[in-house]
Amino acid sequence: MSIPKNKIRQVAFHTLGCKLNFSETSTIARTFKDTGFEVVNFNSKADIYVINTCSVTYQADKKCRQIIKKIQHQSPEAYIAVVGCYAQLNPEEIASTLGVDLVLGTKDKFNIIEYINELDKNKKPLIYSCEIEKIDSFDSSHSEADRTRTFLKVQDGCDYSCSYCTIPLARGKSRNKSIFELVNETNEIASKGIKEIILTGVNIGDYGKSTNESFFDLIKKLENVNGIERIRISSIEPNLITDEIIEHVANSKKILNHFHIPLQSGCNKTLAKMQRRYNREFFESRITKIKHLMPDAFIGVDVIVGFPGEIEADFNETLTFLEKIDATFYHVFSYSERANTKSATMIEKIPHNVITLRSKIIHELANKKHTAFYNQNIGKEAHVLFESSRKEGKILGFTENYIKVETSYNKELIGQIKHIKLNSIAISGNMEISFL
Repeated sequence: MSIPKNKIRQVAFHTLGCKLNFSETSTIARTFKDTGFEVVNFNSKADIYVINTCSVTYQADKKCRQIIKKIQHQSPEAYIAVVGCYAQLNPEEIASTLGVDLVLGTKDKFNIIEYINELDKNKKPLIYSCEIEKIDSFDSSHSEADRTRTFLKVQDGCDYSCSYCTIPLARGKSRNKSIFELVNETNEIASKGIKEIILTGVNIGDYGKSTNESFFDLIKKLENVNGIERIRISSIEPNLITDEIIEHVANSKKILNHFHIPLQSGCNKTLAKMQRRYNREFFESRITKIKHLMPDAFIGVDVIVGFPGEIEADFNETLTFLEKIDATFYHVFSYSERANTKSATMIEKIPHNVITLRSKIIHELANKKHTAFYNQNIGKEAHVLFESSRKEGKILGFTENYIKVETSYNKELIGQIKHIKLNSIAISGNMEISFL
């Protein structure tokens, strides 16, 4: 059995993991559309299902396997293609045990359309996954799922060697396209009426290694693109947030006061074992600098609990540090052992029940911090970009500093930036507003 060519073929996509993956899935979907495919909802019947995978945690791998089983149950005749990080790291495992038809690693996923007509249910799975040293290309991508904002991929790969992380093994060395090329892509995005871009990548602060440029150079040039009114910086390493960047953002009319900074631990001993490139004192200096210049800035922080050797005293150091710093929200991750990482060989494992308890404690602190931030902003004025999503008769949007707001649904608001006042926290947890 092969895919019939005498009818419009249908393809569905599911994305796991980071915003970079969502950006890349959107680009892959456009190549299918350009070839005559109809993109349908993932819960619908399709001829081909494409899963763009993550492998940061064991749970991400598990979720991929669950999704594959779901597809096989609902559409047994359909083809299943698995692409992305999990496919790069474990191609033989996926092909031999999960019953899929196509496995494409990091280098080949953007060329997926070239392999489609080779698919045959009566043959063994096709596997294309190369050695990580051969991953040297950079494929541009941006998302188009929402008419109001898009995730723009500016960088890929990572040269860091954090002891718990497989991303360098899955995506290769740090690389990027030139500022000139990214400005052209941003002009294309602006021509479609999109007003906000979110700069994304694996380690975006490391931008410029391929082209002898810098992330600071990039953001200054992107500010000059007509039609783009808002620029957000996604996750950026603390050691790469220079005073120069912070000061520029504080004075910019387009780059928003919203930061996402990975900490991982508030214990210096644990940070050293993680092979992070800073200590907690330096991290705190970044938070202090941002808040001094931008008191209303939203600062999201990544935290890992249960790293091998994290005794109770180490966790309490982290908890005390998180209570102290002026962050807005904590994204909590339970440590997940990954093959071929240095931390996998560490013997001082933390019991699962202890990790679960620690995660719950940090989650509770995160919610407390987030609510306090919203309360601090009640009565203030802001500008909201309204999105196309509709929920329970409400239209949603985000302020410059990433406060999620809601108001009665009005189609005319989609894609518009409106001057508003933040009034109160709704039952949904979003902010209720009035227009100014």
